[in-house]
Amino acid sequence: MNRWQRALTLTIGGVAALSVAFPLSAWIGSSIPRNPDWREPDSGVEIMVETNGIHTAIVMPLVTPQKDWRGDFPVQDLADDSPPYTHVSVSWGERAVFLETPTWADLRPSSAFNAAIGSEGLLHVAHYVRPAPANDIRTLRVTAAQYDALVAAIERQVADPRARRSFAGYGSFDVFYAAPGTYHLGNTCNQWTSDTLAEAGIRTGLWTPLPGGVMKWVPESCG
Repeated sequence: MNRWQRALTLTIGGVAALSVAFPLSAWIGSSIPRNPDWREPDSGVEIMVETNGIHTAIVMPLVTPQKDWRGDFPVQDLADDSPPYTHVSVSWGERAVFLETPTWADLRPSSAFNAAIGSEGLLHVAHYVRPAPANDIRTLRVTAAQYDALVAAIERQVADPRARRSFAGYGSFDVFYAAPGTYHLGNTCNQWTSDTLAEAGIRTGLWTPLPGGVMKWVPESCG
């Protein structure tokens, strides 16, 4: 076997090992709880956690006594600002993957490679009208203090209005914003979701690079 054959064999072996090790480590890491003693309160603010099978996001009321998101995410940035929006969905992820990968079928090898080694992050913000609970959008109730902490964690990702840069979303009701942070294999969009929830004291997994690692901690919504 010449050196090129050996290099090819090692490369294929490494890829095969990674394809097994990564999902296994993600399953193990996502099964280790943060804030294990957290329990959903009987009253408080209702938020939601959603997934499209690739990304996860945190859905919050557009306006509450604690926070009015219309100043940070004005509806005028949307292609259609006419509906009576009631909720805002916020997630963070890698710029190229967000902008170029609405579904897994759209994922390009170059985008996946750049995301794995580190690249620029974006916020994805969608506006909804009375979203209904379902298997892919599940409701959580948090205390007012926990919601305050959740808001504070998200606000740190929001650029000053004077420096705001936006990019067209997938449809008429969503938009992307430039945001701080570097995306890489250890800091994925789904890790951002669980880190943000954990910062608010909500029970979630320790390492959640995949969407299932986030959603496993959110009970399925009824109805």
